[in-house]
Order: sequence, then C-alpha cells, then structure tokens
Amino acid sequence: MSEKKPAPHGWIILDKPRGLGSTQAVGAVKRVLREGGYAKTKVGHGGTLDPLAEGVLPIALGEATKLAGRMLNASKIYDFTVKFGEQTDTLDTEGVVVEHSDMRPTRAQIEAVLPQFTGPIEQVPPAYSALKVEGKRAYDLARAGQAVDLQVRGVTIHALSMVPGTAGDDQITFRAHVSKGTYIRSLARDIALAVGTCGHVTYLRRTKAGPFLQSQAISLDKLNEIASGAPLKDLLLPLEAGLDDIPALSLTQTDAQAVRSGRVLSELPLPSGLYCAMLENVPVALVEITDGSAKVVRGFNLPDVAE
Repeated sequence: MSEKKPAPHGWIILDKPRGLGSTQAVGAVKRVLREGGYAKTKVGHGGTLDPLAEGVLPIALGEATKLAGRMLNASKIYDFTVKFGEQTDTLDTEGVVVEHSDMRPTRAQIEAVLPQFTGPIEQVPPAYSALKVEGKRAYDLARAGQAVDLQVRGVTIHALSMVPGTAGDDQITFRAHVSKGTYIRSLARDIALAVGTCGHVTYLRRTKAGPFLQSQAISLDKLNEIASGAPLKDLLLPLEAGLDDIPALSLTQTDAQAVRSGRVLSELPLPSGLYCAMLENVPVALVEITDGSAKVVRGFNLPDVAE
C-alpha cells in the first residue's frame, strides 16, 4: 500500500455552481483529497452560499480551518438580478409567486432609492432562511406552512449600484458590497418595495468573500483533477492568503518557539492590533499586540519548512 501524501494546509477557492450546497462542496473537497491519496484532512468552508447562489466559496484545509470563523465575519460582494413585478414566498426562483404588480420601475427611479439602502440599514430576513425561531430553522417552519416572524436586524451595505448594460423590461442586475449577515433576497425585496412594486432574485453570484476573488476560484472540474493525481499545490492558496488584510510580524527562531509555547512577547515597537506572526514564510500564530506586548490569539501547527 502506497504511503499517503501529507495533509495539506491552505485554501481552495471554489467557484460553486448553482444547485450545490456549501456542505456538499466541502464533501467534494474531502472526496478528491481522499482519492488523490492525501492523509485525512480537516476541511471547512468560510461562509455558506445558498444552493441557488453561485460563485466564490472559500474552503479551508488543515490549519486554515482555524481561520474559517474570520471568513464568516468578512464582507462579501454579490451580483444579483431582480425581476420586478413578481414576489415569491422564498424571494427567489425556487418559490411560488405570492404577489403581482404591473408597475415596472425605470432605472432613474431605482437610482433614486439606492441611497436608502447604502450604509447601516435594517432588514427583515427571508422567512426561508436558516435562522432559528424557538429552536427550529425558519425555512422548516415556512415549508410547514407556519407563519414565521423574524426580528429586524442591522447590517451594513458598503456599496450598492446597478450593473451597466443589464437593463431589461423587468429585470435589473445590481452589485452590492455587504457586511456579514446581509440577506441579498431581503435587499432585493426592499428595493422593489421602495420603488412601488414587488420583486424577487433570479440570479445571485458571489464575486468576493473576504480577501478572496472570483479570479482565484476554480471550477468543480478543476477540483476533480486532484482525484486523478493533478498537483494540489497548483490550486492551493497558502493559509496566510486568508489574512491578507493583516500585517505580518517577523519572528526569530527563539521568538517563534516562545509564541508556539503560548508565551507573551513584550517590548515590541509596533502599533496595537492583530498581526500574523511569521517565521520566515511560515505562519506561526495570529497574535494581538497591545501596548507593545503580543499575545497569541490562534496558533498554527505548520512545519517550519514548506514541503
């Protein structure tokens, strides 16, 4: 029996196709690693993408799974198309139409309301969402025909615009840069209501998740090549790619040993904040510097020499 390849650490950025759930995508990565001869690897995703949505899904491998929680808190960018004149119970194409309107807004009318949806806003999540109501998923209650009463929540829309050249008789495509917790389906519903009609999402694509871009994403076909022996290193981004918004802190070998032992480094001439502590090009830990002292937030168990 051939020796297994060592478990990898880093990120695979999947261009998730429509119809595939985020958990299924994680399962697909586990399968190709297994079939490609890799040792058992911890795998997790950095932010759920609905089966009806497509696009950037960061998948963390090995020690990078320790950063998956940071991805959940990261801002995201979406392109989404709204069909005006019909609202469905799910606010997307999966549901049944529950409301009609003959009113079709002009681009100028839509442009006029977009500032209402930029900056800190409040929105009611869709009834068909994974939020829990008295311990049960909202979508389970909604599918059972029960009325779902979800609380208003505050989110931030960093930027919102119409995508040029996407005009149709009843469909417009938007681009939104949003904070964690934002429901694009709710945003689409509320934009339609603001211009005096109703609407639902017919297309949803995530083009950026945290630091990860659409240009870095690979297809399922490309992912499947790993199972046939294609080199993983060509598709794997390093663990620190998930920390590109965080400055690096260079360590000596002695300091690296201290950090790995959980000890505090002191008298550092650096501003307070979060840093990625590195020994040469290997991430050692995520550390928080306060008044010149660095305390470990999250340690990484990576080999000193890249394999």
